[in-house]
Amino acid sequence: MQGNLGLHETLEMHELLIFKNTCLTKSASMGALAQDPALKAILEQDVTQSQQAVQQLQNLLSANGGQLQ
Repeated sequence: MQGNLGLHETLEMHELLIFKNTCLTKSASMGALAQDPALKAILEQDVTQSQQAVQQLQNLLSANGGQLQ
């Protein structure tokens, strides 16, 4: 898939990356404040999944030369 993304697709992936980073930050922050154990577990699971999603998006962008100027 190297080099196959168009500019609009690269921009969409950057937008997704920004969104997932925002979700990750919010879940991590709220997890530290959560009192309910069930909610805390859900937020911790979301942090883990969001970290994986961010890493996957970064890998895809790197593989496709998706660095924007």
